[in-house]
Amino acid sequence: MSKKPTVRARRAGIARRDLLKGATATAGLIAAVRAGFPAGAFAQAAGPETNKVTLGFIALTDSAPLIIAKEKKLFDKYGLTDANVNKQASWGTTRDNIVLGSAAGGIDGAHILTPLPYLISLGTVTAENKPVPMAMLARLNTDSQAISVAKEFLPTGARLDASPLKEAFAKKKAAGTDVKCAMTFRGGTHDMWIRYWLAAGGIDPDKDVSTIVVPPPQMVANMKVGNMDAFCVGEPWNEQLVNQGIGYTACTTGEIWKHHPEKSLGVRADWVEKNPKAAEALLMAVMEAQQWCDKLENKEEMCQILSKRQWFNVPVADIFGRIKGDINYGDGRKAAGTDLLMKFWRDHASYPFQSHELWFLTENQRWGILARDLDTKAIIAKVNREDLWRTAAKKLGVPAADIPASASRGKETFFDGKVFDPDDPKAYLASLAIKKVA
Repeated sequence: MSKKPTVRARRAGIARRDLLKGATATAGLIAAVRAGFPAGAFAQAAGPETNKVTLGFIALTDSAPLIIAKEKKLFDKYGLTDANVNKQASWGTTRDNIVLGSAAGGIDGAHILTPLPYLISLGTVTAENKPVPMAMLARLNTDSQAISVAKEFLPTGARLDASPLKEAFAKKKAAGTDVKCAMTFRGGTHDMWIRYWLAAGGIDPDKDVSTIVVPPPQMVANMKVGNMDAFCVGEPWNEQLVNQGIGYTACTTGEIWKHHPEKSLGVRADWVEKNPKAAEALLMAVMEAQQWCDKLENKEEMCQILSKRQWFNVPVADIFGRIKGDINYGDGRKAAGTDLLMKFWRDHASYPFQSHELWFLTENQRWGILARDLDTKAIIAKVNREDLWRTAAKKLGVPAADIPASASRGKETFFDGKVFDPDDPKAYLASLAIKKVA
C-alpha cells in the first residue's frame, strides 16, 4: 500500500513546481525583451552610445596617438570597436570632412591644428562662413615642429634669429623673384610659428614675403624644385629635408617657445553631445596611447608603425632621430638627446590648457585673421572641453600629479623675451612691433 506524501513533501513539491514556473516565466520574459531590442542593447547601456567613430589624420608624427590607439586596439578596449582613422590630404580637406560629418561621408573629428576647431566653430574658414560647433577634447602633443630654409640661404647663418634673412630676402625680391614662406593652413599653428619667427627678426610676413599654404607631405618636394624659400611644418618632413640635402633647419619651434602646445583632438560638438560616453571612451583610448607613445622603450616600434604605407609611407630614419630628441640641423649643428623632442604625455602635454588656446586666438587677432573685438574667452568656454578630459583622466586612473590644478599654465615667455600673460592679452599685443592690427 502506497504511503501518502507528508505535508512537508507536498509543500516541497509545490515549491519546486512554483520555482520551475517562475524560472520559465522569467526566461520567457527575458526572451521577449531581447526580441524587442537590437542585439547588444544590454551591453550598450553600460558602454558607449555608439561603437563607431571616424577620425582624420595627416601624416605628421604628432598624429601618433590616434594611429597607436588603432594599431594597439585601444579603441576596441574602450568599446569603440568600429573606430576608423583615415588619412587626409591637407588641413583644408580635414576641415571640409569635419564640416560634412561622418553621416555625409566625412569625419567626426581629427588630429588637428589647435586653432582650427575655433576657426571652424566661428565659421572663419568654412564655406559661406557657416559655423560648425566643435569640441576640443585633448592636446595630442607639445613641441617638435621646425622652420626649415632652402640651401641657398645657408651662407646667411640664419637660425633662431631670422634677421640675417632680411637683407637676402629683400635682394631676391628686388631682383623680381617672389620670396615664399610656406605653412600648412592660414591661422594654424605652423602659420603662427613662422610669422612669429619672421616678425621677431624684423621681417613682416605680410609685406616682405608671401606666406603660402602647402600640405605637410608636399613640403619637401616643393622645396626641392624651388617653389619656396622657407617653410614651417611638423615632422618627419624637416628631418627628411635634411636627410635629402635640400635645405637646413633654422630652428625648432620648441626653441621659439619651450613646451608649446601643438596638435589637438578636435571633434564635432554634436557628436560629443549625442555620444558623451563614447566621447569619454575616445579620450581614454587616446590618452592611454599618449602614455604609450611617451615611453622611450616604445619609440622605435612607434616609428616602425608610423612608417608603414597606410600611415606615413616614409623611411623609419626620417622619423626616429627627432622623436628621440636627436637633431641634425643640416648646417653643421647636431644635438643629441635634447629636450626638444615631442612630448605626448609628460609635463601635462595631453591637457588642453585654455590659456594656450587664448594665445593662438590672440595671435590670429594680431594678423587680422580674427576680429580684434572677438570675445576670445567666451568662445574658448564653448569649445574647450577640459572638463571631459578631467573626467576621463580620473576614470583612467591618472595620478593627481598628472592632472593640472588650473586651466591656465600662467605666463609664457618666448625666445625674444616677449611675455604672454593670459590675464592681459591686450598688453601682449601692444608689445609686438610687427602686426596687422593697430
